[in-house]
Amino acid sequence: MNLNHVIKGPIITEKLDRAREKHRQYSFVVDKKATKHDVARAVSSLFKVTVEGVRTTIMRGKIKRVGASMGKRPNFKKAFVTLKEGDKIELFEGGAA
Repeated sequence: MNLNHVIKGPIITEKLDRAREKHRQYSFVVDKKATKHDVARAVSSLFKVTVEGVRTTIMRGKIKRVGASMGKRPNFKKAFVTLKEGDKIELFEGGAA
């Protein structure tokens, strides 16, 4: 699998901000077909960091209602990546603008 297509984007929430500070865990939306090895290789090559572990989960789409019509959000795969002590990804670090 092409490493540029594995990671679709970061997930940024307050809960994941605490995990990033406390446990060095970063989270990404990844391709549904990507394996843990694909995610680890993509993160280490794109961000030049050392990956200690990867956990993945498939998030099922919720059923939502807008007025009288009902619809379903799409399923997506989420990956939690733990980095080596001292490594960090600058994409997530907030700076004063």
